[in-house]
Amino acid sequence: MAELSLSQRELSVEEASFTYDISIVKECSPTNDNLSIIGQPRAMRALELGLAIPSRGYNIFVSGDPGTGRSTAISLATKPFLEDLSLVKDIAFIHNFTNPDEPIALSFPIGKGREFFLLMREFSTQLKGEIRKKTLAKEAIDKAFLSSLAARLLNPIEEKFNSIQLANHYRHIIQDLIEHSYLFDLELQNDIPSDKFYLRYQVNLLVDHSQTTKRPLIFETHPTFTNLFGSLDLATDVKDHSYLPFLSIRAGSLLKAAGGYIVISAEELLTVEGLWEAFKRFLTLNALIIQNISSSSTQSSSIRPQPITLDLKVILVGSEESYETFYNHDLDFLKLFKVSAEFDYTMASNCENIGGTIGYIKGVEQNEKLFCFDDSAIAELLRFSALIAESREELTTQLALIGDLMREANYWAKTKNLNSIDASLILKAIEERNYVEGLTESRIFDEIASGEMIIALDGYKIGVVNGLAVLDQGSSIIGIPTVISATVAPGSEGIVNIEHEAGLSGEIHDKGLLILEGYLRKHYARNFPLSIYSGICFEQSYAEVDGDSASSSELYALLSAIGEIPIKQNIAVTGSVNQMGELQPVGGINEKISGFFNLCRHQNLKNHPGVIIPIQNIKSLILPYELLNAIKEGKFHIYPVKTIDEGMEILADRPSGVRNQKDLFPQGTMNRLIEDRLKRLYEISRPQN
Repeated sequence: MAELSLSQRELSVEEASFTYDISIVKECSPTNDNLSIIGQPRAMRALELGLAIPSRGYNIFVSGDPGTGRSTAISLATKPFLEDLSLVKDIAFIHNFTNPDEPIALSFPIGKGREFFLLMREFSTQLKGEIRKKTLAKEAIDKAFLSSLAARLLNPIEEKFNSIQLANHYRHIIQDLIEHSYLFDLELQNDIPSDKFYLRYQVNLLVDHSQTTKRPLIFETHPTFTNLFGSLDLATDVKDHSYLPFLSIRAGSLLKAAGGYIVISAEELLTVEGLWEAFKRFLTLNALIIQNISSSSTQSSSIRPQPITLDLKVILVGSEESYETFYNHDLDFLKLFKVSAEFDYTMASNCENIGGTIGYIKGVEQNEKLFCFDDSAIAELLRFSALIAESREELTTQLALIGDLMREANYWAKTKNLNSIDASLILKAIEERNYVEGLTESRIFDEIASGEMIIALDGYKIGVVNGLAVLDQGSSIIGIPTVISATVAPGSEGIVNIEHEAGLSGEIHDKGLLILEGYLRKHYARNFPLSIYSGICFEQSYAEVDGDSASSSELYALLSAIGEIPIKQNIAVTGSVNQMGELQPVGGINEKISGFFNLCRHQNLKNHPGVIIPIQNIKSLILPYELLNAIKEGKFHIYPVKTIDEGMEILADRPSGVRNQKDLFPQGTMNRLIEDRLKRLYEISRPQN
């Protein structure tokens, strides 16, 4: 009779509970106030490597979830490199007298660009003043005078800024004045050029580092053609000689970051058509050409400033999905971004990382002047961190989420006229957050209560099981029940996934259905063909179904339908299953359990409701305190199982049975009923002679 015994293990309240003792706050508090990135050793090592190697192609892609400290890590990692100003240059454009449509690019050591800009502006002012004196005195202004005047005014500038390029520019200025000497003819006073004429001799200083003390670190969160590459703000009034393309040039963030670092949002880079291709050309050529470019990558003007060679390191920040998009669709991507710094979303719950989290909590408290968080509040925040990480053995690296909860707790402290924050206020903030985000959950519960959504929460049914799913609504995740049904008839079609036939099934869910057939063959149809026609459906579900966390639920419904075995409706189930019938852990376990508990409480159920979960998910349980109280009082139950057989025993209150020496399941067991029914279906489906 041992084979027919039932083994239904239920979690005790001690096993289901998890908290951090407040003593850990003092044990693991950080010893210094220095800001650091915690729980990301691999990512920080990759950042240090990429920043230290100056060779081309050693740009960095930083991937991970928002809130994991990516931007802060970049700021900290680049800090030791910002003192070296050797690559930082002032950048300017001057008028090209030979071809105005191709302004000339100049670069200067730090501060020299502004000095040259001021000297050339003074030159223009003095030139205009000397000519005006002559004009007012009605004295002749001839070519010789203009040449001599310009040479005299330019001489001190040439002594300070002497290069082949600038020497040519000085000669062109003198030649330009000579060519325009007719404009200063006393007999043509009305045509004397306006002040705009003298702008041609000035400088468009695009990047001025005269006040710079560190290398540039630019965060470009909204990359567009204009924001990245700059633009041309054209003035085209040729009549008054103001057609000066060099003055129309505006710097983008790439130019401003020259000699330093630029941090760009990868997702935003992908949203603008043609932007990645243009950016890739810049990285490949290491030269910037400033143009007005539309999203179709066509030039909108004939102006083409001289290319500028830039020495800078690019850091792209994005998700793992965006990294895969670049990697899979561009063969040159890895040549340009040789370093990948991947930020993890969880970290081990050791004393070092607990201390780092506590340091972050205290830092937010001090920097934002929040009320004091006592040790009980900090312990509750650590528990919240574990909840986000979905593991008792880990903490979340998305510290920003902890900061948000702190601010909300601070708000509730103010409303209660308190000047400190304890654990109760953290729980109050969580409760209020659940309330304001719980509209969808409340509507679902009301639909179930009114009968609009058909779900049985009591009694037994054949081929019907209550599965557990999660609904992701932005920042909130709620657990919702979903009815899964299965029907079985003789045939050779196998298991038909109704969601797939309706175009509502993802690839992972399709795979889960195929695993069910493998389980039936492995477990039952050893000596005869599997001959069934079964339909599996998510009832009243009209959105796409994906993932394999419902595969155990589908298998329970299928086995119930095959063996015509009634199963409990007050027990909801979740878990992935493999072909061996072993349960595998799933995500969102706390939300799933809490969702079903909230439904049972809303319906005021007193029939000992509960959930079946994979045994591996015990370490993921960080449950609400009211749910733990219900377990303690025997009003709610959690059954951890290893195999489908264990789960079926709980649902059917009948032993599954194991094969004996004759390779047969014992009479009266579930597995015997299922196998016998499969044999009958095969006999019915077999062609008759």
